[in-house]
Amino acid sequence: MDGLKRLPIEAPDRISGIAALAFNMWWGWHPEARMLFKRLSRAEWKLSGHNPVKMLTEIDRKTLDDASKDQDFLAHYDRVMERFREEVENGGGKWFSQNVCDPEALPIAFFSAEYGLHRSLPFYAGGLGFLAGDFLKESSDLGLPLTAVGFMYPEGYLRQKISLSGWQENLDEPLDRAGAAISKVTDEKGRPLLVKVPVIEPPIYVEVWKIEVGKIPLYLIDTDIEANDPWNRRISAHLYTGNIEQRLRQEIVLGIGGSAVLAAMGLRHPVLHLNEGHPAFAIMERIREGVSAGTRFSDALRNIKETTVFTTHTPVAAGTDVFPFELMEKYFSPYWPALGLDRESFFDLGMNPADPRAGFNMTVFALKCSSHRNGVSKRHGEIARRMWHSLWPGRPEEDVPVRSVTNGVHVPTWIEPKMELLFNRHLGEDWKSRHDQPETWEAVRKIPDTELWNTHYWLKMKLIMRIMERARERWIENGPDARVVLAEGVFLDPNALTIGFARRFTTYKRASLVLSDTERLKRLLNNKWMPVQIIFAGKAHPADDAGKHILQQVFTAASDPAFGGRIAFVEEYDEQFAQYMVHGVDLWLNTPLPPLEASGTSGMKAALNGVPNLSIPDGWWLEGYNGKNGWAFGTTEKDETKNSRQRDAEDAAALYDILESLIIPLFYRMNSDGISKGWVQVMKEAIISAGPGFSARRMVKEYATKFYEKCLLAVAG
Repeated sequence: MDGLKRLPIEAPDRISGIAALAFNMWWGWHPEARMLFKRLSRAEWKLSGHNPVKMLTEIDRKTLDDASKDQDFLAHYDRVMERFREEVENGGGKWFSQNVCDPEALPIAFFSAEYGLHRSLPFYAGGLGFLAGDFLKESSDLGLPLTAVGFMYPEGYLRQKISLSGWQENLDEPLDRAGAAISKVTDEKGRPLLVKVPVIEPPIYVEVWKIEVGKIPLYLIDTDIEANDPWNRRISAHLYTGNIEQRLRQEIVLGIGGSAVLAAMGLRHPVLHLNEGHPAFAIMERIREGVSAGTRFSDALRNIKETTVFTTHTPVAAGTDVFPFELMEKYFSPYWPALGLDRESFFDLGMNPADPRAGFNMTVFALKCSSHRNGVSKRHGEIARRMWHSLWPGRPEEDVPVRSVTNGVHVPTWIEPKMELLFNRHLGEDWKSRHDQPETWEAVRKIPDTELWNTHYWLKMKLIMRIMERARERWIENGPDARVVLAEGVFLDPNALTIGFARRFTTYKRASLVLSDTERLKRLLNNKWMPVQIIFAGKAHPADDAGKHILQQVFTAASDPAFGGRIAFVEEYDEQFAQYMVHGVDLWLNTPLPPLEASGTSGMKAALNGVPNLSIPDGWWLEGYNGKNGWAFGTTEKDETKNSRQRDAEDAAALYDILESLIIPLFYRMNSDGISKGWVQVMKEAIISAGPGFSARRMVKEYATKFYEKCLLAVAG
C-alpha cells in the first residue's frame, strides 16, 4: 500500500539509490549521508535548508550526471549506500531480537500528536515532538518492531515573527509537500487510501502519508481532503489548536482514526504505546474492536490494559486535556453503545475523582485503561504518583502504579559532526555502537584539553556567525532599525562567556529570571575583563499571551543599549538552529519553577556536546547533576509560604551569586594557551555523565525491558 517516492528529476542509474536515501530520514543521523548530498552541490544543499528531497527536486540534471561519473563521489556514494542497506533494508539492528523477543511476535504501535524529525517536516512544537522523533530513530537502530502514528499538519505549528515592539506574531508555516520526505499511501488499485473514522458521526474521512525513519514507518493522518466538508478538512490544519471542540476532534481522529488506519493497512499491533494523553482514544477503539468481536467490555478492557503503555509528560493536572461532558456526548453518544456501556459508565472512564465535574480527562482515561504507566524522570514519577493518587485511594502514595523512565536524546542525531570526529579519535571508531555503556565514555578524560576546547570554540564561532547571518537577512528584510540590529546579536563576542537559553516561552520556564536585577546584570554583562553574553531563542504558544509578554521582555532587554549588545534574541527557533545552540554556547541555562519541569532534554543535548548546565534542580537535572558536571541553584520544592515574586527574587539572587563567585572566575582562569583547564574538566564531566545515562538508547531499552516484555507475556497468555 505504500506510495511511490517521486522526484521530478530521475537520477542516473549509477546513483539511482539516492532517491530512496533522500526519502528516508536515516540520513538525518548519519553525517556521511548528509555530506553526500552536500558534495552534490554545496549551494543547493544550503538553499534547500539541508533538505535532500527539496534539493533533488530543484537540482539540474547535469549536476547528477556529472556526479555519476565522478569517481570520488561514487566511492562516497557506495560507502553510504552499503551502510544504508545494511542498517535499513537488510535487517538492521539486532538488539531487540537478541534480548527481548522475535520482532514478528510483538508489533508495537506508537501514537504521538507530534514528531520532531527535521525542519522540513513541521509536525512538532517542542520537546515532546523531538522526544518522539528520537524514540523512532533509536527504535530503528535497535531493531524494535515499531509502527508510529501521528498527524499531518499542512499548516504546521507556527512560524515566529517578532515585531519591532518585540511582540510575537504567529504566521502559518505551510508544508511544502513536494519538497518533503513524505509519500502518499495508496490502496491495491493505486488510489489514495481513504479511511472513515469508525462510528463517529457525521462522518470524518482521512488519507494517509508515510515517512520512513530508518526501519520505522511513521504514518501521518490527513483530513485536508475533498471527501470532507470544510469544518472537517481543518481538523488536521494546525498542531494544538486553541478551539476546544476542534481539539477534541483532532484527538478523536488521531486515536480512533489512527487505529482504523492501521487496521485498513492490515498492520496488527497487539501492543499500544501512547506518548501523552492526546492519542488516548486509541485505547477506546481497541476495546470497541474487541467488543464487536464478541468479547465483553470488562474482558476487552482487561486485555487492552495488559498490553498498553502510557507515558505522561505533564507535571500539573491543569496541563492535561479535559473535555466538557456535553461536548463528549455530542460526539460519543453513538460510540458508547458500541462498547456495551451506558452514558454514566462511559463518562466514568475519564472522570477524575478529585474533580468529578471538570469533564472527561484524557490523562485519567489513559491511566485507568493501561497497566504500564510512567513519568519521564524519577522526579516526575514522584510528582505523577502524587497528582493521581486519587485514582488509587487505597494505596500509599509511594505505591501508586506509575513508574518512571527518564527521557534521553538520540546521540547520533545530537552529537555535532566535529565533536563526533574528536570522539572517533579518542573513544574508538565504534564508540556509537556502545554509547550507552558508561565505560565507553571514560576515555573522554584523556582527550587533550586543547583539542576539546578548540573543537568547542570552532562550534561557538559557527553559532555566532550563523546568528550574524540571520541578523543580516532580517536587516535586509526590515531595514536598518537599531532595535532589530541590537536584538539579533550582531555584537556577540566569541571570546565572551556565552550562556544559552532556548526553551518554549511559558511562565513556568521563567526565561526572564536572569533579567530580574537590571543593575546587577549590567555589571555582569559589561565587565570589561570578564564579559558575559546571553543568547535567547524559543517560541510562545500562539494562544499564550503571558508567554508572549515574557518573550517581549527578553526582546526589550536585547535591544537595550545599556546591556551593550550582550543579550541576543534569535527569532524562528527550529530544529536546525537548536543544533547550533546546543553545540555552540558555553553554558546552558535552565530556570523552571519546580516541580514543573517533567524532564527537559535540551540540557542533555548540550551536555553531550561538552556544554555544562546551570539549572534549577528539577526534572532530569536532579538525576544528572553530580557536583562536577555543571551547577545547580535554587530548591527542588515550591515553598507555599512564599509568593511567586519572592521565589523569583531568591532564585535570581542565587543565579547571580553562582555566576559571580564560581562560573565566571572559572571560565576566565586561563593558562598561557588561553584555555581554562578547570572549565574543560567540567566540560568533560558533562559529556561523561550525559553520554550513557541520558541517551535514547538507554531510554528505549528501558521501555523494552520494563514494559514491552511484560506486554509480550500478556499477549502469549
